Amino acid sequence: MKNTPLVFAVLLILSGVLLSGCDPKPTQIQLDQNSTRNSKSKLSSADRTLDTSVQVSDFKGSIIKLDKPAERIVALAPHVVENVYTAGAGSQLVGVVSYSDFPEAAMSLPIVGGYAQTNLEKILQLQPDLVIAWESGNSDSSIARIQQLGFPVYIDQPDLLDDVAKSIRDIGILAGTSAIAEPAAQAYLSSIDEVRKQDLIQQPVSTFYQVWNSPLRTINGGHIISNAIELCGGVNIYADETTVAPIINIESILERDPEVILASGMSDARPDWLDDWLAWPSLSAVKSGNLFFVDPDHIQRHTVRIINGIKTICEQLQQARDKRSTELITDVE
Repeated sequence: MKNTPLVFAVLLILSGVLLSGCDPKPTQIQLDQNSTRNSKSKLSSADRTLDTSVQVSDFKGSIIKLDKPAERIVALAPHVVENVYTAGAGSQLVGVVSYSDFPEAAMSLPIVGGYAQTNLEKILQLQPDLVIAWESGNSDSSIARIQQLGFPVYIDQPDLLDDVAKSIRDIGILAGTSAIAEPAAQAYLSSIDEVRKQDLIQQPVSTFYQVWNSPLRTINGGHIISNAIELCGGVNIYADETTVAPIINIESILERDPEVILASGMSDARPDWLDDWLAWPSLSAVKSGNLFFVDPDHIQRHTVRIINGIKTICEQLQQARDKRSTELITDVE
């Protein structure tokens, strides 16, 4: 996610905001053609003596059943694209969205739109067996229209760290690649458990996660990033907010006085605006030199790479604890 425009970076965080679609309305002929195609597929499947069907329940609780594992998959979010590859189904991807830049192989695949719009005509041309959508990133209207065209749609919404494993496992089942997906999901969960065990005894550190500087935005306790901070023994000072990605003000931060400020920005470079906090020397995070940066690709995407972000955050929060101990000793002396 290098040099990503601001609107995209914010969308990665606003996991409760749905963007309206700008999709062309399918014609009745298109609907009829796809209905016929699906009917023929069901009939041919019924004639088989061997049951090759696969089935999962998506994040909305809907049952997604395919007559056979999907051979042509369209993924409507960059993190979904990455999870498809992790599940061993990268060779079955036939369509992705803008900014699907990891792994590198995804960058050569046909683009079917972005968050704000989905190119239904392109999806029709690709004739996927399965479309994987992101509930918070793709509009309800876009998803509905794709379903009207007769394409099965799996709704993905990994809000918690453990949900990433479900995404990978479900993709593996639907793509017939569970032999790869299951070990990958288990390895990811094992990594999460290792971190959880290491930090159970750590002292809590009040933490402010800064999404952006203008407007000043953060995340509440229901976001996967907050989940990651908590795993490292951090306490999200805005966990009590009702909005997933609330806009806040300086006065509020000064009042809550976090010991650590974390920021991710839009690329793998530390954002210059993180140093704007130096103008507020009374803040505990500033006094202790706890202004930290986390690569957005390692914390803002709901993939196995979030482990890298978690390790970074855990190291940074431990630095804050160590400084706290040093400051306490100095005060005593």
